[in-house]
Amino acid sequence: MSELRHLLVVAHTGRQDSLNAGVQVCRQLIAAGLVPVVSADERADLVAAAPDLEMLHLLDVDVAKTELELVIVLGGDGTILRAAELARGCNAPLLGVNLGHVGFLAEADREDLTATVDRALARDYTVEERLTLAVRVKDVDSEVIWESWALNDASVEKASRERSLEVAIEVDGRPLSTFGCDGVVMSTPTGSTAYSFSAGGPVVWPSVEALLMVPLSAHALFARPLVVGPDSSLAVELLQRSVGSGVVWCDGRRTFDLPSGSRVIVRKSPIPVRLARLSMGPFTDRLVNKFALPVAGWRGPTGEETVRP
Repeated sequence: MSELRHLLVVAHTGRQDSLNAGVQVCRQLIAAGLVPVVSADERADLVAAAPDLEMLHLLDVDVAKTELELVIVLGGDGTILRAAELARGCNAPLLGVNLGHVGFLAEADREDLTATVDRALARDYTVEERLTLAVRVKDVDSEVIWESWALNDASVEKASRERSLEVAIEVDGRPLSTFGCDGVVMSTPTGSTAYSFSAGGPVVWPSVEALLMVPLSAHALFARPLVVGPDSSLAVELLQRSVGSGVVWCDGRRTFDLPSGSRVIVRKSPIPVRLARLSMGPFTDRLVNKFALPVAGWRGPTGEETVRP
């Protein structure tokens, strides 16, 4: 009897190019003898576009998360973040095919789709683990009122445009500064090229285990981005004197309204996100390629210099 394998296909089926890619991948998997796994919402869209896909398995109905071998993700980084949410708690790595713009988390582009699925079927990839954040909100009485997680970032933001937030920022249980601001981003190295980067934070190589804190439009003399070790904790306290109300976002997907006096505490999560890698080129090359950085005129290492991979 052949080996029973379960591959989850996640596509942004609201976009035609991603829907077409989803149909193509599902048909390729079926031709290889597998029955693809999809979410309920995406199954309806895929079957409407291609009735021959009626046999698709449903995630959490026909196949449990723990049975997944791999998640093939078709879309941009937002789709990969959604796939990470769907697969949270299982060991299946995410293999992204970029159909968006920058696609920092993706491993392949649309033109390589067939070859990428062939490599997935052959298990021709390596797996890289990425640090994630555990996010906890406590009220003024120190009661936990919300918990979540993030692959890219957790951001505390003002809820209304016309009001700023008054916050205290904290590292390892000690206060560092208070100021008015539009918000504060707490990021992983993976998220350092996303919201944190747009707010002026540093790019941190994924191999570096660290947590970042980046204030947003702070009215303060000391409001620089911070980088701390992976065992540290970061916190943002919404001061009770704050006129504006706040909200916390995790990866721009999961949100919670913050009452006055609440605290958002961020630590390294014990559960990483696993990414399937098709090539192990240096992160520097990924930065250059994704951001189209100018490198003309570079001569490269010479003579006795040693270049480490």
